[in-house]
Amino acid sequence: MKNLIFLSSLIFLITACSKKDENISIEKKYSQNSLESKYEKEILNKMEKVSFSQIKGFFDDDLNHALEVFKKDCQKSQRYEELKNVCQKAQHTNDGAMFFVSNFQAYKLYDNNSNDEGMITGYYEPLLYGSLKKTQRYKYPVYKIPKDLVLSNTNSLQGYKNIGKKVGKKIVPYDTRASIEKNPNNKNLEAIAYVDDKIDLFFLQVQGSGKIQLDTGEILNVGYSGQNGREYKSIGRYFIDNEIISKEDISVQAIKEALLKNPSKIDDILNINESYVFFKVADQGATGALNTVLTPKRNIAVDRTYIPLGMPVFLNTKNPISKEPINKLTVAADVGGAIKGEIRADFFWGFGPEALNYAGRMKEKGKLYVLKPKY
Repeated sequence: MKNLIFLSSLIFLITACSKKDENISIEKKYSQNSLESKYEKEILNKMEKVSFSQIKGFFDDDLNHALEVFKKDCQKSQRYEELKNVCQKAQHTNDGAMFFVSNFQAYKLYDNNSNDEGMITGYYEPLLYGSLKKTQRYKYPVYKIPKDLVLSNTNSLQGYKNIGKKVGKKIVPYDTRASIEKNPNNKNLEAIAYVDDKIDLFFLQVQGSGKIQLDTGEILNVGYSGQNGREYKSIGRYFIDNEIISKEDISVQAIKEALLKNPSKIDDILNINESYVFFKVADQGATGALNTVLTPKRNIAVDRTYIPLGMPVFLNTKNPISKEPINKLTVAADVGGAIKGEIRADFFWGFGPEALNYAGRMKEKGKLYVLKPKY
């Protein structure tokens, strides 16, 4: 599920991960089989076949651990025909290097301009504080999928991800963030819980999942359930264009600090992003669009137009703080509203303040190598 805080695009902040919902089947819209067909016909034209020895740091990585993560994600990805055979083979070995080299062909990704570098950002699982009941302190709702939200292929929803609602006999685009926020008594909206910080709730939506520590002491896991169909827009651009935060200093931490310094403008700034994410109670911690629990530093969010979920992807990038190389074999297990393009990924750092420290500052150049099954 979409789970966690992102910095999107070279000068922007944050992106929302998305996960399959039990009520509104994302699979209806994003068929893995159809993606595999496009992958075969078009995407390989943007790839260069390479040997594993040509991939910087491949054999220096802990490939046995990467194999364990691949096995974990195979619980879901093996339903896809292209991964079925290798997922079955993975269960019978613990030798990561031998397994990946023997069963996969590596391809280096390029974009439309023949560049081999793209933007790598980070995300993490946030912690919020809340209650199951609305109180003076806990007053910001974490909404479920609205009862009136529908999926439709009508022309009126072109450009809105086929997501809308019925108004009379018409189907129209679903409400914007501002409209949802201004109508708290909407009978079609039901809250899972209420939290005490509007900005943190915004980041939770951008992130896609997280944990809420309730006033009872319990921890409530919440995950992505759906979205209003509106295009994600980065609020980071506002701060850069108005010279409040420099392009070089943009980060989750910097944006939150700037918002708190301008409390009267918080709503207007947050509403720049018309996208609104809805949640459901989750049985476990951060899960991705593949519907498996995310592994820190081994799972990434991708644009599945170019990288099908479940695929192993080797990543070359840098640590956002130390600038040391990060050369990791990951598994594509998540997606995000701002994760668009061939060489675009969000690196999952994990849960808590330390993960936030890295994820919130990560906006590094990087290279991606997709490992495609040979058989």
